[in-house]
Amino acid sequence: MAKAARAAQAWRTYRNVTAPGSPGLVTRLRAIPRLIGAVRRGHYPGMGKGKLAMMGLGVVYILSPFDVIPDFLVLIGVADDFGVLLWLAGSLLGETGRYVEWERGRIRSAPS
Repeated sequence: MAKAARAAQAWRTYRNVTAPGSPGLVTRLRAIPRLIGAVRRGHYPGMGKGKLAMMGLGVVYILSPFDVIPDFLVLIGVADDFGVLLWLAGSLLGETGRYVEWERGRIRSAPS
């Protein structure tokens, strides 16, 4: 069941990134540092510091040589890392898309 949910989430993320009018992948990736800064300063209301911290822990977990389930248990040990990677990628792409749209809205509504 969890595999199907992760696959569905990956498919939804792909469809959101490739939807017409949606920010592209490069735009989303370039927005990550701005998103982190805006969340840390409290300027972006769409994401809390708690979710940012969870994403940071996800990055640490993926890069860390220590795992909850050791990698020598080949299928299970790699699957937990892959699950965290899918969650992190989906969350980042979704949040950066919303952030870019939020930025665009602020630029449009700014007085000229």
